[in-house]
Amino acid sequence: MKQVAGTMKLELAQYREVAAFAQFGSDLDAATQQLLSRGVRLTELLKQGQYSPMAIEEQVAVIYAGVRGYLDKLEPSKITKFENAFLSHVISQHQTLLGKIRYEHN
Repeated sequence: MKQVAGTMKLELAQYREVAAFAQFGSDLDAATQQLLSRGVRLTELLKQGQYSPMAIEEQVAVIYAGVRGYLDKLEPSKITKFENAFLSHVISQHQTLLGKIRYEHN
């Protein structure tokens, strides 16, 4: 989790910093637009339903997808749908990997 979340922590910090300044200007270069776009998606990815916490291994899987850029072309409104489908796939096809993540976390 630390390896995957470390990247996310840095990206979200950069996103928040740039987002504050982006409110005042409209001339943003491509790299800044990409940073803002990914920040929105990563923030959306962190949302969980009330009283339905996600298992640590599932959190690692979806955060990994986010920080590796697999969500960059996805509309933010479709993140939750993607997350559900992605987790269904990972749970059904990659139990060994999830078990390893769970074991290494403990």
